[in-house]
Amino acid sequence: MKIAVILNQDGGTLKTTDLDVFSELIESEFKMHGHTAEVARVAGGDVVEAIETAARRDDIDVLLVGGGDGTVSTAASALMGKPIALGILPAGTMNLFARTLQIPQSLPQAVAALADGILVDVDIATVNGEPFVHQFAVGMHARMVRLRERLDYGSRFGKMFATTRAILTTLRSLPKIEIEIDMDGETKRLKTPALAISNNLYGEWHLPYADDPRGGELGIYICTTRKVGAVAKLTLDILFGNWRNNPSLAVYRATSVVVDYQGRHTHHRAVRDGELSDAKDRSEIVLHAKALKVLAPKEATWLTDAERGVSVAKGAA
Repeated sequence: MKIAVILNQDGGTLKTTDLDVFSELIESEFKMHGHTAEVARVAGGDVVEAIETAARRDDIDVLLVGGGDGTVSTAASALMGKPIALGILPAGTMNLFARTLQIPQSLPQAVAALADGILVDVDIATVNGEPFVHQFAVGMHARMVRLRERLDYGSRFGKMFATTRAILTTLRSLPKIEIEIDMDGETKRLKTPALAISNNLYGEWHLPYADDPRGGELGIYICTTRKVGAVAKLTLDILFGNWRNNPSLAVYRATSVVVDYQGRHTHHRAVRDGELSDAKDRSEIVLHAKALKVLAPKEATWLTDAERGVSVAKGAA
């Protein structure tokens, strides 16, 4: 196989990584498994253009991106429905989609796992045609991200601190959004501080990410209270994977969702894969089963036994 590698040199842990050594590691590890990897180091401001250019190539099998969730989401959007597979080197703060695919969080271990990985198809979702691999949300999450972006942070730990401050500030002034939501034909009108929709249902007892990237359904999470203490507990329960046992969270499953947003303010009132966007009067969210090809570790437990026995070379054929 031929792999094009794009490293966001300004993103997450890559900012403090010796990229000469890391690039050599990538090239040698993939060569050991019979593949060719060409590595490009790209400044953060040029990552989107580099990804879109690579996604138009017809001479590569895999686009392997190193960066955070934003970089991964950009690459997934560019590759949805295309024959080029997405590979992920997790270099961000949360690395949520990489965790779903069970890619090791250590960069050297991730390289080794992917060099011996397999190509498989997984689910991806869209909101009004815009792809996302993790989550679309309105309400509290959007306010938290707006507040965090106003803070100055220059490292992974700085971002974590900024996120904590933003959460605490948001809890002191919870939003209240009015929506009408249709979930596979079931309609509800409600007021809530937070609504989130995930690409496959979150797993339990860990950070909020899906355990099965081919579950074939959206997860819908609606906060049912505006009591500060209850919302604070819900926030912690979601972070630690105890959301199923929290009485302040209503959870549904569907393959398509329509959200009619009735708030007065729309600018930066929504979040798609961690990035702010405008809340539309109507948002149509759809699950696209197995519409994204990815490079996954053979050891991933969500793979079938038959898939684990397929070599990456066979997967590319």
